[in-house]
Amino acid sequence: MSVAKKEYKRVTVKSLVDMKANGEKISMLTAYDYTMAKIVDGAGIDVILVGDSASNVMAGHETTLPITLDQMIYHASSVVRAIDRSLVVVDLPFGSYQSDPKEALRSAIRIMKESGGHAVKLEGGKEVKESIKRILNAGIPVMGHLGLTPQSIYKFGTYTVRAKEEEEAEKLKEDAKLLERIGCFSIVLEKVPAKLAQEVAESVSIPVIGIGAGGGVDGQVLVVHDMIGMTHEFNPRFLRRYLDLYSEMTAAFQEYNKDVKSSDFPNEKEQY
Repeated sequence: MSVAKKEYKRVTVKSLVDMKANGEKISMLTAYDYTMAKIVDGAGIDVILVGDSASNVMAGHETTLPITLDQMIYHASSVVRAIDRSLVVVDLPFGSYQSDPKEALRSAIRIMKESGGHAVKLEGGKEVKESIKRILNAGIPVMGHLGLTPQSIYKFGTYTVRAKEEEEAEKLKEDAKLLERIGCFSIVLEKVPAKLAQEVAESVSIPVIGIGAGGGVDGQVLVVHDMIGMTHEFNPRFLRRYLDLYSEMTAAFQEYNKDVKSSDFPNEKEQY
């Protein structure tokens, strides 16, 4: 059944809750710089996530752990300057919120004040409850993140699907309800079985946005560099590539190199 789509001049936290209530799916992509964010925002994407995945795709690290709070603020401020419509959510990086709720609040305040972002996202459930509550009490919107939580990769040891066993699945369901109860406006579910993800989405009133969590959730998020094919080594089942920019860009660079070497570029029309 098609759903009448409401036009949002500016997407807010409330907009996302309304979209879930109205049965409208939520689109979300990452962006880490002004130029990409301008394109993503102009395309009508609802939410831009300034993800700590910048550690991987922008800086070349193996994990998300090395990226710092200062670096996240730099990326987020670049994105915010490009935005007319999208809601901008910024990841709190590893080490900026886990140890102490006061530290979590300080980190969130710095992101909001120095980048102009609209909300923060952090990984975990019951174990980070006090940090989330402290941030929410300061009036800062929080998006949760459950399932595969990449900042905990060394605990998991692998990027495999999470919550396949009953005990972990039950904890995930409890954590989702906890995040809703304490005031999170949305939850990202990463790499969990589709049936479980749908159960979670149906059990809470806040939007559940999936990555590798099936189609029964309230929205989808992908890393923009993956979905436009700038990366080519990463091929998980959940990824749909809409372009093959790696091949197209490689061909363009090779053509440019050939033209420079042969003195074909610049030609008469390309000089003053």
